Amino acid sequence: VKVTHNVEVCEPVTIVDCPEMVVVGIVGYKPTARGLRAVSTLWAQKLSDSMLRRYYKSWYAAKKKAFTKYTSKFEENKEARETMYSRIEKNATVLRVLAHTQPNKLKLGSKKAYVAEIQ
Repeated sequence: VKVTHNVEVCEPVTIVDCPEMVVVGIVGYKPTARGLRAVSTLWAQKLSDSMLRRYYKSWYAAKKKAFTKYTSKFEENKEARETMYSRIEKNATVLRVLAHTQPNKLKLGSKKAYVAEIQ
C-alpha cells in the first residue's frame, strides 16, 4: 500500500526563464607566447539601451555618450570595418561573439544587460 494514496503531493521546482541573447559584436584572437591577444573587435550598428547601461554606474545622470561616435559614423567607416573584418579573417585563429541578455523581456527589476563572450 502506498503512503501517498489519496494524499495531495507537492514537489518544489525551479523555473528558469531565459530569453534569447543578442549578438552585438565579434572579437578575433590570435595565440601568442603569453596567451591570446585580440586582433580586432567589430561592433553592431545599433546597440540597445540595456546593453549601454552596463557601461554606466548611474544611467539617469550619465550623458549617454558611449558608442555614439561609432554608430553615427557607421556608414562612413565602411572601408575601415572591411579592413578590420579582413584582418580578423587572416590573422585570428579564435573567434568569439559578444552577446548580451535582454532584461527587458524579464520582469526582474534589473535593466542592465549582462555581456558575455561566447566562443
